[in-house]
Amino acid sequence: MEVLSLANEDKTMSANLKYLSLGILVFQTTSLVLTMRYSRTLKEEGPRYLSSTAVVVAELLKIMACILLVYKDSKCSLRALNRILHDEILNKPMETLKLAIPSGIYTLQNNLLYVALSNLDAATYQVTYQLKILTTALFSVSMLSKKLGVYQWLSLVILMTGVAFVQWPSDSQELDSKELSAGSQFVGLMAVLTACFSSGFAGVYFEKILKETKQSVWIRNIQLGFFGSIFGLMGVYIYDGELVSKNGFFQGYNRLTWIVVILQALGGLVIAAVIKYADNILKGFATSLSIILSTLISYFWLQDFVPTSVFFLGAILVITATFLYGYDPKPTGNPTKA
Repeated sequence: MEVLSLANEDKTMSANLKYLSLGILVFQTTSLVLTMRYSRTLKEEGPRYLSSTAVVVAELLKIMACILLVYKDSKCSLRALNRILHDEILNKPMETLKLAIPSGIYTLQNNLLYVALSNLDAATYQVTYQLKILTTALFSVSMLSKKLGVYQWLSLVILMTGVAFVQWPSDSQELDSKELSAGSQFVGLMAVLTACFSSGFAGVYFEKILKETKQSVWIRNIQLGFFGSIFGLMGVYIYDGELVSKNGFFQGYNRLTWIVVILQALGGLVIAAVIKYADNILKGFATSLSIILSTLISYFWLQDFVPTSVFFLGAILVITATFLYGYDPKPTGNPTKA
C-alpha cells in the first residue's frame, strides 16, 4: 500500500510539474513577445540595441542561472560544483559535443526568422511559423518512436486551423502584403519554412538527448548555452561587427532591454523543463496559447489590434485542441489484478 501511495504521489508531482512548467512557459512567451515588440518599436535617441548581442547575453545569463542551480543541487558546495562541472562536461567531450548540433540549428533558426520577418508581414509569418508544431510531431514520431493516437492527430489539425483563424490577416494587412514583391515573399516563405523544420528537429533532438542520458537538465543547458554563445558571437561578428566596433557591444541597452534579455534567458530554462516533464508538442500548444494571450493584451493594453469573430473562433479551436491532445495520451490497458 505504501509503495502504491508513493507511486501515486510521484505521478501527481510529475503532472503538477508538467502543467506548472507549461503555465510558466505561456507567461514567459507572452511577456517576451510583448516586451520585445515594444522595445523594438520604442523611439529613443541614439542607436537601438542589437538583437544579435541580446541573444548572446541571454545565453550567458542562462549559463549563470544553470550553474547556480547545479550549485544548489550540490548542497552549496563549491568543491562539489567544480567536480560535477569537470566530470560531466570536461571529462565527457563527446557528450558535450552532441549539444553543438541543436545549438547550431537554433542559431540558424534565429537568423532565418529575422530574414522571414524582413520579407513577410507579421500575420503571414506567425501563421506559417506555427507549422513547427506539426514538424515537431513528425520528428517525435520518427526520432523518438512516439505513437500519437487519433485524438492527438485530430488535435494537431484543429490546432493548425485555429491558429490560422487567430492570425487571419485583416484587409489592411492584405493590402500591405500586396505591396511586397513576389521575390521577397518567396525568400521570406522559404526562410520561415526552413525555420519550422529546424525548430522541430532541434527540439526533438534535444529531447532525445535529455531522456536518453542521466545528466541533469541544467548541465545540458550549460553545454547548450556554451555552444549557443559561441555561435551567437559568430553571428554578432558577421552581421553587426561594424556597429559593435563603432558604438559598443551594449549599445542602446536600457532597463527594458534587460527585461527582454532576462525573459529570453528564462525561456531557455522553462523550455528545458517542459521538454523534461512534458514534451515538445505540448510546448507548441503552450506557445499557441501565448499567441492568443499576446493578441488579447495587444487589444486591451496596447490597443493596436481589433479582434474579429474569426479570431474568437480560432481561439476556441486552439483551446479545444489543447484539451483534446491530453484526452487520450496513452491507450488504456487492462487493469492489473491485485
